[in-house]
Amino acid sequence: MARFSGKVAVVTGSSNGIGRATAILLASEGAKVTITGRDSERLEETRQAVLKAGVQEANVNSVVADITTSKGQDLIISSTLKKFGQINILINNAGANLPDASGNTRSNCTIENLQKMLQLNLQSVVEMTQKTRPHLGKTRGEIVNISSIGAGPSAQPQSVYYSTAKAALDQYSRCTAIDLISEGIRINVVQPGLVSTGFSTAARGLSADDSLKFYNSMGELPHCIPAGYCGQPEHLASVIAFLADRKASEYIVGQTIIADGGTSLVLGMHSVFGGKK
Repeated sequence: MARFSGKVAVVTGSSNGIGRATAILLASEGAKVTITGRDSERLEETRQAVLKAGVQEANVNSVVADITTSKGQDLIISSTLKKFGQINILINNAGANLPDASGNTRSNCTIENLQKMLQLNLQSVVEMTQKTRPHLGKTRGEIVNISSIGAGPSAQPQSVYYSTAKAALDQYSRCTAIDLISEGIRINVVQPGLVSTGFSTAARGLSADDSLKFYNSMGELPHCIPAGYCGQPEHLASVIAFLADRKASEYIVGQTIIADGGTSLVLGMHSVFGGKK
């Protein structure tokens, strides 16, 4: 029997990158999945990728929604319950480092930008956790929150508000993990390093070709990624699936798993990204 057979997973931010890879992996190993994002075309690409992996169409629920709105959150949850009848796994993957109008993400970014960053990277996770709590309690479910090595402890001056939001997410996850484990709900966190998704290059305005060159060049720098190559979404999906698997990781509660190819041990990346003004 597939390890996620009989399970229902909601993967936010699954129209690309880590979310897409996670949805494909969970579904290919037996889970019924709800994929969701704001971009209908990219979300359809994810749906097709899941089907291509051999998953039956009836086991995929695609929901175009804005995770930062109450309406969007309610639609994701209600649609999942209507189609599948339960929720066993919540992957809070949606997140972004949002630049201001001038492309800035440093400490002089606008307060409006800070509010948007907190709403997406922290508040939406809190709200989804609260709203799915009754359903996850019934199934003794799992929550995996996707953070970033930007959360610390080392400083990330090139992404101040994003790093702040992710640090808050990590502490929220630890505190809430203790609160919810008494209800049978486990919460854990994954901190990715640099992953070839386009996430880290979008704010820099790089083309697809230049983006690929960037990720490849970073992987060749041992002071940035000691593993010698840039992470792929599938690397992170495997870690997320491990934490979503109660049998494999039952005794892990409220922990943060770093998957960054060793970057957090050397942290030379910030100088490449512009640690100096």
